[in-house]
Amino acid sequence: MLRYQLTHPTILAALASAGHGSRILISDGHYPHTTGANPAAERVYLNLAPDRLLVTEVLAALTDAVPIEAATVMSPPPDQPEPPVFTAFRAALPHLPALDTLDRFPFYDAARAPDTALVIATGDRRTYANLLLTLGVRADD
Repeated sequence: MLRYQLTHPTILAALASAGHGSRILISDGHYPHTTGANPAAERVYLNLAPDRLLVTEVLAALTDAVPIEAATVMSPPPDQPEPPVFTAFRAALPHLPALDTLDRFPFYDAARAPDTALVIATGDRRTYANLLLTLGVRADD
């Protein structure tokens, strides 16, 4: 029996086939899921309704199931303040020294890379609530 909260079979299968260094994109409801990610990546659509599910809810389930060694966010233009959702990301990933940042189009390029194994679309309406996670190595028990 699984010992963690994540039970979605497609997400579990994608994680099992991904490895160290593979990436997972958890995207908000505004993200171009078809054109802004690796076409070979497994796609899971959890955007049932506005704000269902939230990126932070998906992140909580993933952090319970897999090690995360890095997290990259899409940075807003320089004249805009940091989005509040970044604070929530940092709180959910306290073991990371910082969030990596990429401007919009470099973020899309990173998400389109062949190492993006899984794309999880959410209904999150928060601005810049896109998160590109890099899987780490599981620590020995």
